[in-house]
Parts: sequence; C-alpha cells; structure tokens
Amino acid sequence: MSVVSPSELTFEEGVLLVRIAREAVENVVRFNKKIKPPTDLPSKFRRPGMTFTTLEIADSQGRLSLRGCIGFLAPVYSLVDSLIESAVSAAVNDPRFHPVEPWELDSIVVEVSVLSPPVELRAENRADLVKQVKIGRHGLIVEYGRFYQGTLLPEVPIEYCWDEETFLSETCLKAGLRPTCWLSPGVKVYAYEARVFRERAPRGEVVERSMEEEYSRNCLRERV
Repeated sequence: MSVVSPSELTFEEGVLLVRIAREAVENVVRFNKKIKPPTDLPSKFRRPGMTFTTLEIADSQGRLSLRGCIGFLAPVYSLVDSLIESAVSAAVNDPRFHPVEPWELDSIVVEVSVLSPPVELRAENRADLVKQVKIGRHGLIVEYGRFYQGTLLPEVPIEYCWDEETFLSETCLKAGLRPTCWLSPGVKVYAYEARVFRERAPRGEVVERSMEEEYSRNCLRERV
C-alpha cells in the first residue's frame, strides 16, 4: 500500500487532520484516554503516512512558544494513526516538557505537518549540498551510524530566518553532532517536504501555511 503524499491532501482534509489532533490532545489531557480514529474518514487516511504534531502555547500577550512536538519519519502507522500517536505524544510524552495540563488547553495552538518520504541528498563535493536545500520547502534529517539522528521540520528555519548552511548545521546539532558534520562523507543528509495546517488561535480557524511565502516575507526582506 503506497504512502500518502502530502500533495494528495485537499485543504478540507488538512482541516480534518487538525481537528482530529485537537480532539486527541484534549482527550488525553482531560481524561488520560487515546481516541479511536473516526469511522467515516477518507480512504487515504487508512494508508501509511507520516505526521508531526506541534503544540504551541500563547502567553497573555498572545506570543507563542513551543509546548511539544513529536512525529514520525517513517510510515510505521496509517496516516490517521500516525496523527493520533503524534498528537498524544506531543501533549504528554515530549521529554523536553512536562505533560500539558487541562488549564493550558485554552491557550494551546495545534499544528499538523504531513511529510513526504525522505530522499537522501548527494553531492561529490559535500559543500554543494547547500545548493540542494530549499528553505520553506524542505525539512532535513541528519544521520550518522545507528545512534545519531536528528530532524528539523520545514517550519524551523523560517522561525529563525536561517540560510541553507545554518539549517544544515543546526540539524547536525539536533542529531548530537558538530555543526559541520554535514560536510563529512560518512554523514547522511535527507530532505523531505511537508504540508502544514494549523489553528490561527486555540480551537480556531484552520489555515494552511505557505512556508516559502512566509520565508520570503519575514526573512529575505530583512537581508535587503
């Protein structure tokens, strides 16, 4: 059975994914229960798929900060099961944070990323890997041996206005390696694409992010 490609999703299906993720978060936080997938889903939701769920929390001024982010880089579950597992884990199992508490739910913004299968980036001259990275389109994975792996979603370099080399270096750091690790022939670098759907506000309208447009608007103008 083929893996669901992000390009297959309609906008309405992206909205549905966010709504399911919100329900999964609310149920595990309030009742310590994992929801079951709805029965009336599009058939593609039953095919293998890869998702990340990101939770952000708004402070009293409306500023957002990360509250949890967990997902899958391989199609080990169906799309909908991957979604539910990632949403639950982002809420209560992210080791960087204590579990989300019920009083926080009114301030939580839910974002869902649907990933394409990773593709290894190759270049005879490792420095040329920079030319293959597209900010706003690609997420990156850095892998070395069995024990070192890290990923950064396409959203991350937009948030910090990184260039391509910085994105590669920060992914190396995420993998527990030195920032120049991507120049080593023994290190594998993969790229994947994503469709990203998120709530504008807690429990609010769902929109699809145009990350290349965000990067151009928020980052490239600063360099002019």
